[in-house]
Amino acid sequence: MASDSRPIGVFDSGIGGLTILRELLRELPTERFIYFGDDANCPYGPRPEHEVRALALAAARWLVARDVKAIVVACNSASVSAREVLRAAFPEIPIVVVVPAVKPAAALTRSGKIILAATARAINDRFTHSLIDTFASGVQVISVACPGLVELVEAGILTGPEPEAVLRNYLGPALNAGADVVVLGCTHFPALREPVERVAGPTVAVIDSGAAVARQTRHVLASRELLAATPPSVPVEFWTSGDPARFARVASLVLAHPVTARHAMTDVQW
Repeated sequence: MASDSRPIGVFDSGIGGLTILRELLRELPTERFIYFGDDANCPYGPRPEHEVRALALAAARWLVARDVKAIVVACNSASVSAREVLRAAFPEIPIVVVVPAVKPAAALTRSGKIILAATARAINDRFTHSLIDTFASGVQVISVACPGLVELVEAGILTGPEPEAVLRNYLGPALNAGADVVVLGCTHFPALREPVERVAGPTVAVIDSGAAVARQTRHVLASRELLAATPPSVPVEFWTSGDPARFARVASLVLAHPVTARHAMTDVQW
């Protein structure tokens, strides 16, 4: 069987994509990863689409220059805004994007009401609308834009009264209306799973797409005979366009083990 030991590139606007990387490491223990967090330009969600596309292309180019065999776009805003331009720009490289877990949420709900918590960019994108139309046509999807949550995660404020208060403000009305599933539609949000679950309560399911993205990555690699055979000595290189010390501190909280990060700049900065 063929084996390819080249790394898999993973990028996000910052820390959030680590929730995807966490699942990739579980699903693909023999693979090596290069993670790039574009903290200098975080968050992507409020930016115009042309800026998100330019930033995503720059991050992908940076990873391609490091001979990655595949790219995982571990950012919902970049996935909905840039997936087509990325695939057109790098046709020879498999590109896996994040899709909000609308389909499993629609199958899981008992009340017929689900919450899609995401950035305004992801909520308003036609790709997200098509997912809802295709997989949740018989379900009421209550889309909730959650500005400020990304910044909480980037600051390392993952638990406690501050995120709980913000989440209660955003999710409370839909929960009171009977929603019984919360879809975490931004890769930063699973880092806040504990306060989300506290606010939602024990009868509400909280789901994200991290494990599904990891399974899809395995499928794509296997179909192209790109899987690695031997576990690497260093599973992940961490790079950030922001402050490496700050990134490493928060990344260590998200991944629950010490992280060392290095500084890198892409060819696009705002």
